[in-house]
Amino acid sequence: MRVTLMAGKRLRARGAIGAVGTLGALSAIGIAVGITACSSSVDTPAPQVANGTTATLALLETTDIHTNLLSYDYYKLAEDKSLGLERTATLIAAARKEFPNTLLLDDGDTIQGTALADYQAQVAPVDCKTTLGVYKVMNLLKYDAGTIGNHEFNYGLPFLAQVTGSAFDVPNMSPVASQPACAGPNFPLVLSNVLGAKSQQPIFKPYTILERTITATTPDGKTVSAPVKIGVIGFTPPAIMAWDKRWLDGNVYTQGLVESASKYVPEMKAKGAQIIVAMSHGGLDNSTYSPSMENGSYYLSKVAGIDAMLIGHSHQVFPDKNSTVTQFNLPGVDKVKGTVNGVPTVMANFWGKHLGVIKLALNYTNGTWTVDRTSSTAEARSIQNADKSYVAVDPSISQAIAAEHAATINYVKTPIGTTDFRMTTYFADVGDVSAIEIVNQAQAAYTQDYINANLPQYAGIPVLSVSAPFKSGFGGGNDFTDVAQGNVAINNAADLYLYPNTIYAVKVTGADLKAWLETAAKRFNQIDPANTASQALVSTYPGYNFDMITSKDFSYEIDVTQAVGSRIRNLKYQGAAISDTQSFIVATNNYRASGGGNFPGLDGSKTIYASPDASRDVLIAYIKKVQAIKAASNGSDRSWRFTKVATAGPVTFLSAPNLTALAQANGITNVAQIQADDGTGKGLAVYSVDLNQ
Repeated sequence: MRVTLMAGKRLRARGAIGAVGTLGALSAIGIAVGITACSSSVDTPAPQVANGTTATLALLETTDIHTNLLSYDYYKLAEDKSLGLERTATLIAAARKEFPNTLLLDDGDTIQGTALADYQAQVAPVDCKTTLGVYKVMNLLKYDAGTIGNHEFNYGLPFLAQVTGSAFDVPNMSPVASQPACAGPNFPLVLSNVLGAKSQQPIFKPYTILERTITATTPDGKTVSAPVKIGVIGFTPPAIMAWDKRWLDGNVYTQGLVESASKYVPEMKAKGAQIIVAMSHGGLDNSTYSPSMENGSYYLSKVAGIDAMLIGHSHQVFPDKNSTVTQFNLPGVDKVKGTVNGVPTVMANFWGKHLGVIKLALNYTNGTWTVDRTSSTAEARSIQNADKSYVAVDPSISQAIAAEHAATINYVKTPIGTTDFRMTTYFADVGDVSAIEIVNQAQAAYTQDYINANLPQYAGIPVLSVSAPFKSGFGGGNDFTDVAQGNVAINNAADLYLYPNTIYAVKVTGADLKAWLETAAKRFNQIDPANTASQALVSTYPGYNFDMITSKDFSYEIDVTQAVGSRIRNLKYQGAAISDTQSFIVATNNYRASGGGNFPGLDGSKTIYASPDASRDVLIAYIKKVQAIKAASNGSDRSWRFTKVATAGPVTFLSAPNLTALAQANGITNVAQIQADDGTGKGLAVYSVDLNQ
């Protein structure tokens, strides 16, 4: 079979819209994935396809892999069977055997998220000729296309350009002609709504049109091969401009999802695309549409011409008939069938835990393929079996990434200090600060030192710090920070501070600070003291947004019997009530200071110092300086308490099982385990908390 590239494509197209290796993608896919590249040569006429011919095209989605290539936790230096692309790969292979026609697509947040990712980006950066580990594995799995998530921008535009084999025409990078042609993935990466400030064109190709030959069935039951053109377009959250402002401001800008789709979908159709697949790294939100909204996929589904949506970013499963997640219980969203405003849609969870599968029913009529939505279905397939075991790994994945894996383990084992207590987030939701205070101390000390040396105008203003329990059980019983007593290594610092953020400092008033803490207190449900039934303390509000202060000088209460916005009481600094106009400097991270989490007033305007230093590096440096971390001075200054209230029924929360003694050792004496397994299969136990203690 001869493969001829579409008009206008080159082996590595360079220019204002970036670079994508096209020939490599087509040759890598081949017949092995059950769907073949279709020649577009003018001397090879397309075969005639009879009206009424039908086919099934299976779209296979991964999303939010976050470089979890192996079933391995680099923070615990232990296997974790509940995650890893090496297990998703087994589901991919099974789906390719099940369906004669498949496309494997990735929905972003791919290159960041584990110690391996940080090692290749920041510790021992890959060179131009070396393929990034995650893309090496994805090449092995023969992906057809992918898009760009918000976390792809975390390491900066030069790194992103390098590892994706792209050239970005942006102000703060060298001219496109002088940018080297680096190793990237063997499949196209598309992104339509991030544009260069200079070129005013998308920095990646906005879309690609995949020409394939599929197996189809004629009206009289014969099996035939038929050509199809599938347009694939990508989108990322416009909020990247706030989250990664330090890299993006002045270099790129974003467009709304609807605006970008409305421009490019007709263009794709005009170029012959018969099926349009939207890869949107965002969830669903039906609040008033804005071009800057974080989760615009709900409105994207309404753009004419889109036949299927792959969504992500929210780290959830869709469809799921039992889901209580707000975004999947909106008008027009069918969480059973998997449609959004009629468009077949899937979200495949995160970290390789699921494979999304959309089965598009195709009909051939009047010279083109169309999607029969009524016969199309969507599902998210878990790597966990019904009996709670996990599918086997694909051994080729660990073989492919063995060198990078070993280097990462050696890196994270590097010792930097000791601790005389166990630092965890198992009970952070009920007041344990054993894994929070050391982070706050590192951030506050760093910020205070910088102010003393460089910002004399802020001398005398109290410096506080906020941090959150980044790992608080969302992913199950293993998804908690847990640093053992004894030596502290780099992997422990990565466990204490999960994200590759940088330190930012903001100047706020007492009123701002109260509003900040009120927003963080959305972590809790409103508790009715008179209710005799069991009430869950913790809401679906993410743990990484539960910012807390840990300081001997600061104290406040959270009254969970009150509505959101009216919970913070007795806010004091050095024993005195804080006035609305009192000034504070708060050390935080770039995500929060620039608007991440939608905290009132935190939109970048209050930032007084945007540090280039990574939060984790600041923490590592602080631990090296302290050397011996002690519970009395580094892990027990709990600034907040629940307002005492007697409840008629139990108030419960979830954590890993059989850890009551640990809670008591860390000063949390008002909790008790009441159920060793919450029944979800996630390795979580049910605890009660006495709010009257």
